[in-house]
Amino acid sequence: MESVRTVAVFGAYGHTGRFVVAELLERGFVPVLSGRDADRLRTLAASHGGLDVRPASVDDPASLDRALAGAAAVVNCAGPFAVTGAPVIEAALRAGIPYVDVAAEIEANADTFARFADRARAAGTAVVPAMAFYGGLGDLLATTAMGDWTTADEVHVAYGLSSWHPTAGTLAAGKVSRERRGGRHLRHTGGRLEHHDEPLPVLEWPFPAPMGPRPVIGGFTMADVVTVPSHLAVPEVRTYMAVDAARDLSAPDAPAPVAVDEHGRSAQTFLVDVLVRSGGAERRAVATGRDIYAVSAPLAVEAVHRILTGRTRTTGVASAGAMFDAPEFLRALSAHLSLEVRH
Repeated sequence: MESVRTVAVFGAYGHTGRFVVAELLERGFVPVLSGRDADRLRTLAASHGGLDVRPASVDDPASLDRALAGAAAVVNCAGPFAVTGAPVIEAALRAGIPYVDVAAEIEANADTFARFADRARAAGTAVVPAMAFYGGLGDLLATTAMGDWTTADEVHVAYGLSSWHPTAGTLAAGKVSRERRGGRHLRHTGGRLEHHDEPLPVLEWPFPAPMGPRPVIGGFTMADVVTVPSHLAVPEVRTYMAVDAARDLSAPDAPAPVAVDEHGRSAQTFLVDVLVRSGGAERRAVATGRDIYAVSAPLAVEAVHRILTGRTRTTGVASAGAMFDAPEFLRALSAHLSLEVRH
């Protein structure tokens, strides 16, 4: 029974990784701490009264196999996921265990679907990329908003962040993505991803209370452009970012998140407004909460819990909305975010 509750966390000492470890412990799981830096792993383990430490590197498959030995699942929290995703998924497939990550990198998530869909399905293993604030939450909200619609014309995901003080991992992932795109923009239109060089417009988005209308950058593309159309028949998926948050992210001296409570959360708040259009009809789902990095932990851990207890809708590589009952999943996170659905 202990092995069923054992979950390996790769990149456990990173900012989001530490939240995931704490959430696993809160939920009664036994985290196995893994990553490249043995000293940081030991320090983290000691802060929790002693946990199993298994250093590993993505360029050493044997070390990854040792890290995952006896685990029931693995959560990859180590970016850039363009570097770590494939090696950790390969190790999970060798171990025959499910894989969940918190990747916000569009290209890395697209790679996971393209490279591992057939193998993961053949193995009967769940591989869930982007099971985090970006990619996962938007997909769950879009799926919930769709309700009984089987198709829609457009999905719009608007991110209202009070601020965005990025982690080192966020900055590194963004650098990798920009390099892979050659500095170009990316969008999902006409049913496919495409690069473009058009300037991104500043629009006003009608966020509901308590945020209210505010300027956003249109075409500020996030991982939802991979997760949403991976299973929903929607040719246009557009994402938007609050101008103030985008400015924070791009500042040359952008500060890291600062903990302001006993859980390590920052003061940042968020409102994610998802609008689905079909013909002349509109449906909406809105989530509000605090700290985009902290809320990624209950998203990822709830996914692990549901996979290990058989509450999934498919196997292979699948986004949150395809793998799980989206409205039920979101309701299970009521301690971490508020949900409003308007049909």
